[in-house]
Amino acid sequence: MPDRPAPGAGDGPGRRADRPRLARRAARHARERQPLRPRQRHAGPDPQPDGALPRGARALVISVTIDGATVEVEEGTTVLEAARGAGCAVASLCFDERLAPFGACRVCLVGIEGSPGPVPSCTTPCADGMVVSTDDPDSRRVARNVVELVLSELPSAPGPHTELAAVARELEAGEPRWTGETHPVDHDLDHPYLAMQHELCISCGRCVRACDEVQGAFALTATGRGFDANIAAGMGTGFRDSSCVSCGACADTCPTDAITELSLIAIAQEATG
Repeated sequence: MPDRPAPGAGDGPGRRADRPRLARRAARHARERQPLRPRQRHAGPDPQPDGALPRGARALVISVTIDGATVEVEEGTTVLEAARGAGCAVASLCFDERLAPFGACRVCLVGIEGSPGPVPSCTTPCADGMVVSTDDPDSRRVARNVVELVLSELPSAPGPHTELAAVARELEAGEPRWTGETHPVDHDLDHPYLAMQHELCISCGRCVRACDEVQGAFALTATGRGFDANIAAGMGTGFRDSSCVSCGACADTCPTDAITELSLIAIAQEATG
């Protein structure tokens, strides 16, 4: 057998020059093969949901004056919530305490000291020292006009039991002073449990928001603009073929009976003969 070369034998100048580079590569590989350490948990408090107060913190309490009475409310409370909490009657059509404020109907108007005109109370947050008048003459006049305009577009008077009729009585809205085109009668009666009477829709958006925010079915959507604004079910497929799950949230919140449970219609028809 040929003799093995002694260690280091045959190493030329180039071979010896590569040794530092090879050593650095081996050290780097050794570091890369180290086991991964578990990620350290954040030592601080858990993140809070948007808008939530930190644990242990209390909401700031502010003072507002409503119709001459001083009321203390938590910061972020709307004027409508504060007024109703204080026992003041403020009419509204698009507001439902179960839904996010919308501010579409302009019926819940109030007067605020320093404001150039009536403001919607459902979307206006209270401020410390704010002075509010729920029976401000200008606010009631504008709200009454809004309701009378809404009534003028309906082909018939709203049912006396509806929320719209109650608001009209509260604001002393009389017979509409305006004449013109009214919504044509248009019924969607294909759904097994719910009836949609489009001519009674006032575009308050409550049914759409209830379907989205409460049930998450997204079966209803607002269509059109101005006088032609209305509510559509599905993608123009009708109520029956939409993604409706028959929860009844839309009928429960509708202020005009534009969407009604068929069982209630049958009861009403039986009662009236």
